[in-house]
Amino acid sequence: MGCPCVRFPELIVGSVERLLIAAVIIVVVAAIALVARRRRDSDPPTQPRRSVPEQLDRADFADPARPWLVVVFSSATCDVCSSVVDKAMVLATTEVAVAEVEFTRQRALHERYSIAAVPTTVVVDATGVTRAAFLGPMTATDLWAAVAEAREPGSTPEPHLGHGDAAG
Repeated sequence: MGCPCVRFPELIVGSVERLLIAAVIIVVVAAIALVARRRRDSDPPTQPRRSVPEQLDRADFADPARPWLVVVFSSATCDVCSSVVDKAMVLATTEVAVAEVEFTRQRALHERYSIAAVPTTVVVDATGVTRAAFLGPMTATDLWAAVAEAREPGSTPEPHLGHGDAAG
């Protein structure tokens, strides 16, 4: 007559199989969790930093004695730069100097002021402090109003024009 006892070898083999299956499941779940965490924790794609200089050395530009300076950083390969330069040139007076700084002719100034995008238009006072700026194209009205507001605060109905990295 046989023994009603559990056969130990079969019990051990069954337990080992279950443990292996459980271990494989745990490893797969851990791998999935790790991949999901890496995707979630990864940095977003790098964004270009475009900013305008906070101050210019007036000696770098023509007519440093004039109280105001409008500088348009441009490039010959930029389609809209010429229209921005044209809008700025209208502002030239005995009080306002206007300068175009074209990349291929004056690359050193683009590098000195970390100009990464054109057109970049900067309105500075007699000490070279930026009072208004535009990244990209703007309307003539917006540029002229920003210069008027910089020269005489409160003189325009939209004193925010030209403040920040972009307007228009």
